[in-house]
Amino acid sequence: MKLKHKTMLGLATLAATVTLAASGAHAADLPDRIKKAGKLVIASQANYPPIAYKDPATGELMGLDIDLGAAIAKELGLKVEYQETAFAQVFSSLTTGRADIAMVAISDTAERQKVADFIDYMKTGPQFFTLQANAARIKGIADVCGTKVGASRNTNWPGQIAGWSKDNCEAKGKPAITVIGTEGSVDARTQLKTGRIDLAVQGSETLPYFQGMEPNTYVLLGQPLFAQETGIPVSKSEPGLRDAVLEALKRLQANGTYDKLLAKYKLQGSAMPAALNQGK
Repeated sequence: MKLKHKTMLGLATLAATVTLAASGAHAADLPDRIKKAGKLVIASQANYPPIAYKDPATGELMGLDIDLGAAIAKELGLKVEYQETAFAQVFSSLTTGRADIAMVAISDTAERQKVADFIDYMKTGPQFFTLQANAARIKGIADVCGTKVGASRNTNWPGQIAGWSKDNCEAKGKPAITVIGTEGSVDARTQLKTGRIDLAVQGSETLPYFQGMEPNTYVLLGQPLFAQETGIPVSKSEPGLRDAVLEALKRLQANGTYDKLLAKYKLQGSAMPAALNQGK
C-alpha cells in the first residue's frame, strides 16, 4: 500500500510539474510587456451583433468575439481588457501597442496581411438581403442587376460587389449594380428602410440575428457570394504573441470551448480550424 501510495503521489507530482511547465512555456512565448502588464488588450468595435455588441439594457459588452477573447486571455494566464477602437484605427493601434490584438470581425485579405498577421478563426461571406417590402420586385439573385446595393466601406465588399456585377450583370448585357458605401451594417439597414438603397450586403453570420431581432423584416437572397476568413490581426513585429494566441485558440478548439461559444451565438456553420494568414 505504501509503495502504491508513493507511486500515485509521484505520478500526481509529475502531472503537476508537466502542467506548470506547459503553462510556463505558454507564458514565456508572450512579449515581456504583456507578461508585466498581466493583461491582453483587445481592440473591439461593439456594433456587429452577434459578433460584438452591447446589451441594450446594461451596455455590457457581448458577443462571440467578447467571449472568445476572454477565453484566449484566460488560456494565456492573463486578464482581458477591451478597448473600443474605430475600425480605421485598428492597425495603427496594433503598431503602436495601444492594443495587443484586434477582434472586430475583420476579414483576412492578402492586402491586410502586408501590415499584420491574421489568426483566422471563422468563415463568413457577404450576402445580399433586402426588405420584405421589396421582395415582390427583388425575388432573387437574378433581380439584383441594376439595383442600388449598400456595403460597408470599411470592408472589401464594395470592390467584391462591383466585381460580381461585372461578371454577372454587365458581362450578360444587364445593367450594373450601383454600389453605395455605408458606415457599417447599422447604416446600411437604415438606408434600406428609408429607400436610399434597394439591397444591402452583410456578413452571412450576422443576418440570422437581425432576422430574429426584427421578425418579418428582412429577406435573404441566395447564398453567400464568397467564402471569406475572419481573423485576429496581430502586429508583424510580435511573432511570439501571434504564436501564443494561435496555440491558445487551438487548445480552445481541442477542449470544446470554441464549439460551445459558436453554438451559444448560433454560428456553428462558421467554424474553421485555427490557422495563419489564410485570406486571399
